[in-house]
Amino acid sequence: MPEFLLAMALLLLLTMSAGLVRVVIGPTPADRMMAAQLLGTSGIAVLLLLALALEVPALLDVALIFALLAAVSVAAFTRRRAGRDQA
Repeated sequence: MPEFLLAMALLLLLTMSAGLVRVVIGPTPADRMMAAQLLGTSGIAVLLLLALALEVPALLDVALIFALLAAVSVAAFTRRRAGRDQA
């Protein structure tokens, strides 16, 4: 079972690399933000899979903190874009 979880974590790391390309070459700031959200979500999933595979419960806490930071970053980006559109 840990081998399967580690294989899924590797697959998610590959999708993160594709998202990193989109962050670098994204045509609009919204595309870049969505790619950054992909990186955050995939990173959280990787941490959760590693927590289960390696039996390290501290990684669950780190994943929860990353999830909170991702939500705050989306709110900040949206607020910044809304302020720019109104001005």
